Amino acid sequence: MSKNKTKSILFKIAKYSGITFFVVLGLLFITPIIFADKIKEQIKKTANEKLSAELNYSDVSLSFFHHFPSLTLTLNDLNLNGSSPYATEKFITAKEVSFGINVASLIFSKAVKIDQIYLSDSFINVKVNKKGEANYNIYKSSSQQEKSKDSSDTALKLERIEILNSKIIYDDQSTKVHFDALGFNYLGKGDLNKAVFDLYSKAKIEKLNIVYEDEPYLMNKKIDADLITKVNVNSLSFYFQQNNLKINQLLVDFKGNFDFLKDGYNMDFVIKSDNSDLYDVFTAFPPKYISWLSKTELKGNTNLLFTLKGNYIASQKIAPDLNLDVKIDNGFVNYDKSAFPVSNLNLDIKTKVPSLNPDLLIVDAKNLSLNINKDYLKSKFYIKGANTPDINGDFKAKIDLDKLSRALGIPGITLKGALTGDIKTNGKFDKKNRLFPTTKGLIELNNGYIKTKYYPNPITNIMVKTSIDNQKGTFDDLKVKIKPAQFTFEGKPIFMSADLSNFDDLNYDVKAKGELNISKIYNVFSQKGLDLDGFIKADLVLKGKQSDATKGNYSKLQNKGTLELRNIGIASEHLPKKFIIKEGIFKINQDKMSFNNFLAAYGESDFKMNGYLQNVFNYATTKTGVLKGSFTVSARYINVDEFMSNTAAITSPAPTKTEASTTQVSQTGVIIIPTNLNLQLMANAQKVYYDKLILQNASGNLKMNKGKLSMQNTGFNLIGCKVVMNGNYQSVTSQKANFDYNIKASDFDIKKAYNEIDVFRKMASAAEKAQGIVSLDYQLKGRLNGNMEPVYPSLVGGGTLSVKDIKIRGLKMFNAVSKKTNSESMKNPDVSKVDIKTTIKNNIMTVERFKFKFAGFRPRIEGTTSLDGKLNLKMRLGLPPLGIFGIPLTVTGTQNNPKVKVGRNTEDLEETKDIEQ
Repeated sequence: MSKNKTKSILFKIAKYSGITFFVVLGLLFITPIIFADKIKEQIKKTANEKLSAELNYSDVSLSFFHHFPSLTLTLNDLNLNGSSPYATEKFITAKEVSFGINVASLIFSKAVKIDQIYLSDSFINVKVNKKGEANYNIYKSSSQQEKSKDSSDTALKLERIEILNSKIIYDDQSTKVHFDALGFNYLGKGDLNKAVFDLYSKAKIEKLNIVYEDEPYLMNKKIDADLITKVNVNSLSFYFQQNNLKINQLLVDFKGNFDFLKDGYNMDFVIKSDNSDLYDVFTAFPPKYISWLSKTELKGNTNLLFTLKGNYIASQKIAPDLNLDVKIDNGFVNYDKSAFPVSNLNLDIKTKVPSLNPDLLIVDAKNLSLNINKDYLKSKFYIKGANTPDINGDFKAKIDLDKLSRALGIPGITLKGALTGDIKTNGKFDKKNRLFPTTKGLIELNNGYIKTKYYPNPITNIMVKTSIDNQKGTFDDLKVKIKPAQFTFEGKPIFMSADLSNFDDLNYDVKAKGELNISKIYNVFSQKGLDLDGFIKADLVLKGKQSDATKGNYSKLQNKGTLELRNIGIASEHLPKKFIIKEGIFKINQDKMSFNNFLAAYGESDFKMNGYLQNVFNYATTKTGVLKGSFTVSARYINVDEFMSNTAAITSPAPTKTEASTTQVSQTGVIIIPTNLNLQLMANAQKVYYDKLILQNASGNLKMNKGKLSMQNTGFNLIGCKVVMNGNYQSVTSQKANFDYNIKASDFDIKKAYNEIDVFRKMASAAEKAQGIVSLDYQLKGRLNGNMEPVYPSLVGGGTLSVKDIKIRGLKMFNAVSKKTNSESMKNPDVSKVDIKTTIKNNIMTVERFKFKFAGFRPRIEGTTSLDGKLNLKMRLGLPPLGIFGIPLTVTGTQNNPKVKVGRNTEDLEETKDIEQ
């Protein structure tokens, strides 16, 4: 072939190739323009037909070049809300969301087919509330879509999902699972339009955090995953066929099923890592171990197996079974090139939690052992159950704690001492049935030493020799001996010995001597807690039997010594603040503990006490028996409000009007009197603050017995009036208490009482415009709610209110009577003296008939009022001069809006009975 002919052929090829290239290039530019309107219109239709959530975006573009060679529709600044009940909250936000368009469908089909989705710089925020309602149910069901006539115009047939540089937060309050995936990159392929399809996925996560029940399990972990998942859209189920995960350097195989149920989930997960290196396992641990790992040589073969199988339905309290098996063979640990590394580390533990129920827990530790040169630690144990566990254990050790501490690099603590131990135990621990595993063994520590980063000085010279023996498997055969036990702290030696036997009738022989700074020794172990300069000095000899103390055989006891306390904080589950002993010297003689000028404080309150306690040792050590005592207590100031129990806001009966409905109220809790106290107090206080009341010069006799507080001849001054009260108080729960009392108050100023006493203002709102002197003699019983407020329907009682020299100004009831009778003087009556007798029951106060006179008129009043202000009164207005002739009236309505009618017809007020007796 000639050169000219060859050139001609090459020119033609180049020419047609160039034409083809420019035609294709032109089509790449022209096609989006031609079909733009059609695609945008049908995308809107698809969103309306397929999605039940609100979708917004700032701009739309169509191009071949955004995800070449795919023709993609890109939505900029997308915001997609979630499904109910999260319809107003963002579910997905993204800088760009692109939809891949099947070009052939534009030309040859009426339907526009979307087969690819791309998300860039997105935030996917998944939420599930406690009821299991999720925000991701945004795709309309087929029944909903069939209602749309033109739903066939656009088809969603996904074959590719790609997510770049995104963030996912999953917060499921029903399962208490929370995870964050930061720097999330994902590529998924498959025919997602089919009812059942295989999804091939690759995922990379720069940082993964997993938290369960507020406890972090994985933090800042790097994930690399290659997954094959079979998805069934109809049943909302996922089958994980092949899922190879890499968590930092740990390779994990993950298989299983996950099905969405109507009100929960079905799970069948198997996660395992076979023949992994111990070092790789630790790379998957929380971040605080990473710095330790960088200085540690780790070797060993590890096998991990985690399974979670079964239904999780929170509303029915159904939970799956959990299994966790951990095995380490021939482990080796050496921190910071220690001269004494841990070798022969072997661990074989199988844990089962059927239905996630702690009572069904099984922990089978077949082997936990290690060596440091010739030193050793060997143990195995089996535990079944949590509350009344079956225990079978064997522990043997002969090890230098200093070498062990150095080899493991235990952070923040230095341990020293020679530890030896040999203990075997087998049986059931059941406190109720007085069962204790058969046990025999010895633990001994010599030349012990503890130093932590929290406190500069160590605890030194620790010596403990403890033996335990129980051959019958019961509490009465249990014997514990601690002889000797001693340590030195801050230059002060502490000595103690104890010989304890028969824990059903504790036989004790305890000696203790030394001085101890409580706050400093506490700070050795933690930075948090007591911030007091607490101090204890003891010189005690305690010997005897629990039954002798209980039965009063005090001559058989040998309890003697002194115990000095200063600035010690005592916490109680019943009190929101700490009770602080400022200064106190206890003298112990047999079962009695006496103290003089004992100074204490609680919040703003201060106390000075003298007296004694009885049955102290029995009460303090076994929590059985009754603590008896007698005190004289004096205080300059007591704030009763600070003694309220702390309780979160709960659904509670409304304290006023009726208990037929409930409302959300924030409650603090009633004052709780422990049932195992029998104490008598002769108390006086210069000032007592309670619920905005200030009581002056309070005094009286108080008794606490079996959870009941009794007050006898309790007196105080309130707004210049002498008040005497007798009563009883008993808590039923932390949110409920019963009370009864009799109160006598002589000649108090009614105007001052209304202005300064909140409870008086609530129960006697009619006194707002009154002036004068009032006396009260009343008995009342009822119930208090969690705010220590009376529950009105529960109140039952009665008494007499005596008034004299009363001036009533602007009371709406008398204004209404004045208007109805055309008597101007009825508006503001002045009453010289009258006794008003009333009774209270079922939220109704019954007023017995009483008479009074003013300005020639002789009114007579009787009837009922409700504690929430409703009126049903009968009134006769005796006319001057002698009241022989009168006008019958009825007063109904409310105190704020009374209605007066001439006549005797009345309607009974509806009672509100106490539904909680």
